[in-house]
Amino acid sequence: MDQHKGKKKITVYDTTLRDGAQGEGIHFSTRDKISYVKRIGEMGSLYVEAGWPGANPRDEEFFQQLRELDLPLVHIAAFGSTCKVQEAPENSDILLKLLASGAETITIFGKAWDLHVRDVLRTTLEENLRLIRESVSFLVSQGRQVFFDAEHYFDGFKENPDYALKCISTAIDAGAAVTILCDTNGGSLPSEITQGVRAVIQEFAPQDLGVHVHNDGGLAVANSLAAVEAGVTQIQGTWNGFGERCGNANLSTLIPLLQLKGMFEVVSEDALSRITSFSRFVAELSNAPFDEKQPYVGRSAFAHKAGMHVDAILKNQRTFEHMDPAGVGNERRILISDQAGKANILERLRRFEPEILKEDPRVEKAMVEIKALEHSGFQFEAAEGSLDLLLLRILGDFTTPPFEVLDYHVWSDPLRGELDSVAVVKVKVGEDTVQIASEGNGPVNALDTALRQALISFFPILGKSELVDYKVRVLDGARGTEAIVRVIIDTRLEQEVWGTIGVSKNILKASAQALLDAITWTIWRGTAKEGSRDMSSTTTIVAPN
Repeated sequence: MDQHKGKKKITVYDTTLRDGAQGEGIHFSTRDKISYVKRIGEMGSLYVEAGWPGANPRDEEFFQQLRELDLPLVHIAAFGSTCKVQEAPENSDILLKLLASGAETITIFGKAWDLHVRDVLRTTLEENLRLIRESVSFLVSQGRQVFFDAEHYFDGFKENPDYALKCISTAIDAGAAVTILCDTNGGSLPSEITQGVRAVIQEFAPQDLGVHVHNDGGLAVANSLAAVEAGVTQIQGTWNGFGERCGNANLSTLIPLLQLKGMFEVVSEDALSRITSFSRFVAELSNAPFDEKQPYVGRSAFAHKAGMHVDAILKNQRTFEHMDPAGVGNERRILISDQAGKANILERLRRFEPEILKEDPRVEKAMVEIKALEHSGFQFEAAEGSLDLLLLRILGDFTTPPFEVLDYHVWSDPLRGELDSVAVVKVKVGEDTVQIASEGNGPVNALDTALRQALISFFPILGKSELVDYKVRVLDGARGTEAIVRVIIDTRLEQEVWGTIGVSKNILKASAQALLDAITWTIWRGTAKEGSRDMSSTTTIVAPN
């Protein structure tokens, strides 16, 4: 049965590479952009705004390389503005470079708010209409599909609705295939969006309309939803909500919201199931932190902590989940903390021993031990790797340690330059003993490098993993330099990321605990895939001399 039968089709216009890149801290190299457009096809047939040709050398290079790529599912759009005041479109450097980009779809913006016409363009209202009319008409005459962004439409509609609608009618009459209504300042309310969209539809139906919304009022997704429900057929936005100021409408939220809740056809079911991994890919490509509290795609979106919630959801997932997380490629997570009940612990233990019962004494033992450790400063919510090692030890799945740290020494000299630290480690694997010295950028990096060099010949899987984050928190700052510190290290193996933890008054010892758990869990993950789980998390920690 066709699940999309009877649903209204909504097209997606992705402006991550242009508008998203204007967000603070967001940067895409040309190579990044190429990687992006090669992968975006897995999300279906989308329009992708590649940039502004001529605005900078990077966009020029990108459009040149795009000509050599075969992208059957990607509709590349070039972005720019209308011609300038008192300028003929055929003489416009902006429009000519848009044509030279080779893009079949060209998006240009023009003013739809009389305040901008007077105070920014500093021209007449009639001249602004000419800019829109002649720019759109010229590009259409060159055989291009033209999208017109009515910049500041909703602000203009509130203050001078007649003129804002004149700007829309001018673009439509000139041949714009889609006219996009923009909440450029991001301050409109859903009711205002609905009113502005309906006014256009009543005047110009059945014209195709889009919506482009910023998030300055925290309503970009809600406003986009209101626009779609009012009749627009194209949504514009960015993955993870990247964009200038507070960002743009978040496609990672908006696409599943429309398709799963709004009864609209946006992407295929297969594309929807990839949305979590694609959102993470975009964050990784931009070197931006991924917001784990995002709806649908964040790790916290289907994470459950309270014991009563977990007990209920294990009986019926609808009790505390609004949808099946697998539908967007996400997964349920049962968090373990001092608020956890037996249901939380049992669910986690069943990942390793599916038949274990609630009455099994090991369940109670795990709960007691976890709560005692959290009372002393551990926090397993962010350290699932260490948690799983602890549970495997309680289950008895580890009989011998994969390795033993016999000794380690770390020296650090901030005057030495970039590689300011040296670590020497001595490890034992089976009957073999290895001693390695390594330099590093800081004591933790030196220790991590030395441990990996000592163990990689025995456990090649370590070559595929890397430390991706290191966090230190002082737990009792009133004690000054004698305070207990908690170290959490995040490790990545292929697409999987997990945390491990160490707690001590000695920051290096806490770091070593977290590092050793990270390495041990990496080894276990690699070995578990091969069917063997005969190892232990009881690796000895030796205090540094």
